[in-house]
Parts: sequence; C-alpha cells; structure tokens
Amino acid sequence: MKDNIFSYSLNALGLKLESAGFQKFRAKQIYHWLYIRYVEDFEAMDNLPKELKTYLKETFTTTSAQICKQEKSLDGSVKYLFQAQDNLTYEAVFLKMKEDKFTLCLSSQVGCKVGCSFCLTAKGGFVRNLSTGEIVYQVLAIKKAQNIPHNKAINIVYMGMGEPLDNLDNVTNTIKILAELDGLSISTRRQTISTSGIAPKIKKLGTLNLGVQLAISLHAVDDKLRSELMPINKAYNIQAVIDEVVQFPIDSRKRVMFEYLVIDGLNDGLDSAKKLVALLNKLKAKVNLIYFNPHEGSIYKRPSAEKVEAFREFLLKKGLLCTIRESKGLDISAACGQLREREITEQTSTQKEE
Repeated sequence: MKDNIFSYSLNALGLKLESAGFQKFRAKQIYHWLYIRYVEDFEAMDNLPKELKTYLKETFTTTSAQICKQEKSLDGSVKYLFQAQDNLTYEAVFLKMKEDKFTLCLSSQVGCKVGCSFCLTAKGGFVRNLSTGEIVYQVLAIKKAQNIPHNKAINIVYMGMGEPLDNLDNVTNTIKILAELDGLSISTRRQTISTSGIAPKIKKLGTLNLGVQLAISLHAVDDKLRSELMPINKAYNIQAVIDEVVQFPIDSRKRVMFEYLVIDGLNDGLDSAKKLVALLNKLKAKVNLIYFNPHEGSIYKRPSAEKVEAFREFLLKKGLLCTIRESKGLDISAACGQLREREITEQTSTQKEE
C-alpha cells in the first residue's frame, strides 16, 4: 500500500528521498508543488527528474480522500464531506469570518469515543482515527476549492468530528506539517485544539510546547450536569481539567478559551453564570458562548437570544472576558456530524429500496 505523502513532514520526506538515493533538497521542491502550487500530479512537477517522478508515483499517493459532497450557507460558510479510500466519511467546515478572514474547522476522527449527549457525531460511536495525511488534506482541499492563495493567513480549529487529544500523535504531526514554512506556513499560534477535557492528554500536549492555542469544552459548571452532558467528566472532573489548564503553557498575549454550549432551560440561567465566574476568575480565560444547534432527534433546545445576552453581560460585568460565537451555517447541516449522518441515512435508504 502506498504512503500518503501528506503525512510526511518536510524533514521526514527529505530523509525518505535520501534513503532511496535522491537528494534531500528535492523534498522542498515537492512541498512547493503540493502546498504552494496546489499540484498533486507528480508527473506535472516539471523540475523533478524522471527517475524521481517514477519513484514518487510508485511510493506515494495524493488521493487518500476526496470531497464527495458540500453544502454552502447563505453566510458563505461551506461544509464539506470527505470520503476516504475505505469509503468512511468525515466533515470539515470553511467559515468565512469578518474582514475577509477565514477559519477551517477540521475533524480528527471518524466518529468519537467521548459520547457527549448533545453531539450528533457521538450517535454513531467511534470508528477510527484519521491519519495525519487525512487531516492535513482537509486544509489543502478546502483551500483549493475556495481558491485561497497559499500565503493567505487562515485560522485552524480542531473542533470537528472526534476528540483531537484522543488522536494526539496524528494531530500534533498535522500541526507541525501545517506550520512548515516551505509549505502552508500556518503558524501554530493560529491553530487551536479543542478538547472535552482528557486531563492527562492536556498535560502531554503542554509538554510538547507546540505554541498552539487551547480550548476547553466546558458546557457546565457543576460535575453532576457536566457528567450528564459529557460522560468523560466521570473520569476527569471539572477540577482535574482546571488543574491541567493552570499548568498549560500559553502565549502571554493569549487566553485559554472555555467553550460553553448554552442549552435552553439547562445551563442558561444566572446561577450558572455566577458559578462560571467563580470557577474561572483566577485564570487567564476567555469564555465563548455557543448557541446549541438543534439536530433531528435531539432532546435539547436552542436558547433565546435574550438569555444568552444576559449571560454574557453578567460575565462581562464580573470582569470575565466573554464573546458569543456568531452562528454560522444555520441554513445547512451545520451541527457537527449532520451532513455525514444524512449521507449515511440516504445510502441506507437507497440500499433498502434496491
């Protein structure tokens, strides 16, 4: 089976070429074609010798996944469904932000082990980790699809399907490859890992000193409710997560993001806001309030704008930096896992009809 070339760092690719008898500097030329010129056909890389092109075609693949479906929102956001060689599917989202700024939301797994009760991805259970190349290619494929120049600054958030820290090796390799100056050159400071709170993995990520930003999916301020929403809290409770956040190396100009999914009648009251202030007031933290995005079969409801705004105002008055995440893609399958779930449902229905 051929190797996915997008799983190789520049140095690893150079060493691979050297071991095959080619000059190491050729790796930079290949990176230039792949990540600067967006050329994936080895034969079209016209400054490479014929023997090297033959070796590349025999050794590597650039087609480990493809975009099989997409949905575009009126606000410019686009959700992409990728299909891997084993026919499994996963999602990534292009988010068009203000002032011509873009964010790409990447998946790290097919399915998820964490099992959050509000998350559609959890419904299908865990299937497998995505490889480094499959994660990297989400960025490259979307940049090509959106005609984003290679040198255009974008932000990366690992907030799609899966728990990034549960696939830590492949995610950290992805971070390094995306940051390669001879490639996509996406600074680690522009990359954010969002986690449900696997405390030992937060600690391990911190020891790697990658310079990435950290976001904690908190969603509740007491262990009872958080355990109902996020079963992982039974293994690593709120205090265990906070203890690791305190030790996490963060840029002095940055803050740790705490994501708080606001659910109608469940965690949207001022009592919860007061407890959140007490929990985070000694941390260099920022709270990102997120409207729950309903999906078919969900037992939860989207909160009113008035309640979310009141929640935000209370936090701000108490000195806790807080924003409300601007909802994107409400007119498409915006909730994580929705597009994949619908595709699976449609395929199942077609098979039954046949």
